[in-house]
Amino acid sequence: MSVLYHRPAGHHTRWASFENPTAGKGSAARENGGAKGHAFDCLRAGETKTLLDIRGPGVVRRIWMTFNEFARPEIQRSLVLRCFWEGEERPAVEAPVGDLACFGSMPRAFECEMVSTGEGRSLSLYFPMPFREAARITLENTSGEDLVHLFYDVDLEVLDRPDPEALYFHAYWNRDPRTPLGHDYEVLPEIHGRGRFLGVAMVVFANFHHPMWWGEGEFKAWLDGDRAFPTLCGTGAEDYAGSAWGLGAFTHRYQGCTHADGDARRWAFYRFHIPDPIWFDASCRVAFQAIGGGMGAEVRDHVARGAAIRPVSVDEAAIPGGFRGLAGAEYDGKDPQYDSAWVNFYREDDYASTAFFYLDRPVADRPRPLPPLPPRAVRILGFGPVADAPPSGG
Repeated sequence: MSVLYHRPAGHHTRWASFENPTAGKGSAARENGGAKGHAFDCLRAGETKTLLDIRGPGVVRRIWMTFNEFARPEIQRSLVLRCFWEGEERPAVEAPVGDLACFGSMPRAFECEMVSTGEGRSLSLYFPMPFREAARITLENTSGEDLVHLFYDVDLEVLDRPDPEALYFHAYWNRDPRTPLGHDYEVLPEIHGRGRFLGVAMVVFANFHHPMWWGEGEFKAWLDGDRAFPTLCGTGAEDYAGSAWGLGAFTHRYQGCTHADGDARRWAFYRFHIPDPIWFDASCRVAFQAIGGGMGAEVRDHVARGAAIRPVSVDEAAIPGGFRGLAGAEYDGKDPQYDSAWVNFYREDDYASTAFFYLDRPVADRPRPLPPLPPRAVRILGFGPVADAPPSGG
């Protein structure tokens, strides 16, 4: 935190809202004779509103918003926030608002280093977002419903001079409703440049057709030219989120689980690499293994019934060494010798994620542009009256 009693030279405070859409000096509260005149506006179905459009150097410090129907997950997934830096036509940030707020479109009250949701009826994003020449932030309503009450403000500093060392903030959203068996889920496709992987917010809808534990998959990051194998690898999903031996609801400063529902088979968790930064100088790619686990007898029963799972390792204190890899087809899941052991296996689940990162360019365009945001039908799968059933999994 900066020293609270030092006044930095060349920094000027501005807020953008419906009461001052230009964030101009001396331009706020001009409607209704200076009384409360334009606190909210309507965001109609299919409409995109510009929340900020400013020229010159600055840093966005906070984005706050609320809207009617805030508690509905399908609305959270239908409102898309986009941030454009330096006049670029493609956004650096493109994600549903609820996923940016780390609650996975399932609102609840919590606070962490980068996000606050008050009482679960509004959201505040505290990601610092610097720019040198221009910034534009928009909000699109793809829900098919008019939102008659949209409140927001964007708090920023405008600067006399840009920071030449500042990196650009990015957020990339992805979803795979059914991860291919044996393939990692891609959190962030390979990007080129110099930067920092800041963290990730994940949502998992675990497959109902094999109700064993889903969270044995490991976080992996390929840095600066890594090819076959990554430089960084975790030990399991709940471990990466800062917990262990399963994953319940908790929220801490840099890590937490905002939603844990074993009956509905839904989890949302986050991790920010702030005290433990992940830097890269040339390239970065991030993935999560789609691996679960269960007792060998239950795994064998599911294999016998044709479930889409593939054993990869076994943990049993009675086995010499205590841990054995099975990825070389040593074990097809049918042998009863491992019935009393914990067996990890590839599985098919529904993963969604928001990757947060900083990059030395306003658009992540190398080696190719990031894929566009998936359509609304993919984003809201599993939510609301039009939701489809969970993936089958065999």
